[in-house]
Amino acid sequence: MLGGGRCIFLFFEIGKPQTKAAQREERMLSLLLVGILTALVLLLFLSSRKRKNLPPGPVPWPLIGNLHQLDKSAPYKTLMELGEKYGEVFTIYFGPLPVVVLYGYETLKDALIGQAEDFSGRAILPVFERIAHKQGLVFSNGLHWKEQRKFTLATLRDFGMGKKNIEERVTEEAKFLVEFFQKKQEKPFNPAGRITAAVSNVICSIVFGDRFDTEDPTFQTLLRMVNENITFLGSRGFQAYNTYSYILRWLPGEHNKIFENARVLQAFLKGLIKDHIASRDPNCPRDFVDSFLNKIDEDANKPDTNFTMDSMTYTTFNLFIAGTETTASTIRWAVKFMMMYPEIQEKVHKEIDSVLGPGKCPSMEDRAQLPYTDAVLHEVQRFASIVPMGLPHAALHDISFRGYTIPKGTQVITFLHSSLYDKQYWEDSDHFNPNRFLDENGKFKKNDAHIPFGAGKRSCIGESLARMEIFIFFISLLQKFTLEIPAGESSSLELVNSGTRSTKPFNVCAIERV
Repeated sequence: MLGGGRCIFLFFEIGKPQTKAAQREERMLSLLLVGILTALVLLLFLSSRKRKNLPPGPVPWPLIGNLHQLDKSAPYKTLMELGEKYGEVFTIYFGPLPVVVLYGYETLKDALIGQAEDFSGRAILPVFERIAHKQGLVFSNGLHWKEQRKFTLATLRDFGMGKKNIEERVTEEAKFLVEFFQKKQEKPFNPAGRITAAVSNVICSIVFGDRFDTEDPTFQTLLRMVNENITFLGSRGFQAYNTYSYILRWLPGEHNKIFENARVLQAFLKGLIKDHIASRDPNCPRDFVDSFLNKIDEDANKPDTNFTMDSMTYTTFNLFIAGTETTASTIRWAVKFMMMYPEIQEKVHKEIDSVLGPGKCPSMEDRAQLPYTDAVLHEVQRFASIVPMGLPHAALHDISFRGYTIPKGTQVITFLHSSLYDKQYWEDSDHFNPNRFLDENGKFKKNDAHIPFGAGKRSCIGESLARMEIFIFFISLLQKFTLEIPAGESSSLELVNSGTRSTKPFNVCAIERV
């Protein structure tokens, strides 16, 4: 009773009008309490970091970590600055969670190749978990991922990835793209949509056995959704959702559109798979989907199989997106650079003319005879740094690396941009210079730090296909056209805020060569 009476008494005391002095005292007390709470949270962060023997890094703020420090439109720029300050491996915080960043080629090589198994885990961030449910080729771990990757690699090779028959499909799409450029009759146009459609049709022909009409509105809508989702990956909303998903999943926002896009894309893919089920001959698989259906039948009596209709949907979803955006973006970069550097474009024209002439279709067999063109494309990939931060890795167990401990569950950023711009391997790295890939005799020379596709067990599964597409599409266009900046338009290079480093939309004049 006395306790309850005391509480009632305090309630009425607080409710009484306060003097100005009392109000000031209350504000000071509130500020003091906030300060103490902030200090306690900060100490918790710092003691946790020390206890876990994490690499050094900037001091995080309570609740938000280091998110406020990241460049809103280009977070990789902030990571480059932090790498210069803290060195080869450092820690930042996304909200309350530590994230370890691997900086520079030597560090990436030691981790992804030297300790390949340790760093083979994928961080299944909340955005990715909600889209793929820890299934499929990209956003999974353990036995599921290993079996999906092994099967996908073998099947893509069976259907010609890196071989002559796939080259013929790429060449066919390149011809359609050239025809589209010709129809513009040397007038300004934005090439982005048609380049993306051409690249997407190559992976569609492998996975689904057929190409789409590039004018088909459904196909164009799907590609637009892919672009929207990729753009979201570079936004503050992406980091915010991954950090505070337990709140944001219930609130309106741009993230809901991304999840709806993914649902529509997956429903479309399920429709294509359903069509395959109705028309397939198990004894004569036509494409990747048919082969996956055969694998599902083969494992039908295995209670713990990783080959199901769901896993097929998510794997084809991964292939459709990965096989479209990054390669198309690289080709757009190449077109832009040829417009910006006409002297380089002229050298490419001369080399193509001397080796292929005006009519011979390019082939991967020609690459050795086109060292300057090959050097240009390698420099495009280096400079563009399409996926600067790579896809997030995760420590699936405690990892000892460079004298530090990366605790189980910690996200790891394999910072590819830091390798492609590593000053130890690239002189004057901020400038576009294809000659860095040529020796004193004009022959092509490799550079180990050139890893745009990543390295180790999680490297891009479609690297050979992407290299083929970039080479054949680029040469097909340069063989037929001189690419020029339309009169009155900017010649500068501007980037768009996206999950990949992409050029802002631009127009080109494709002048037919005679």
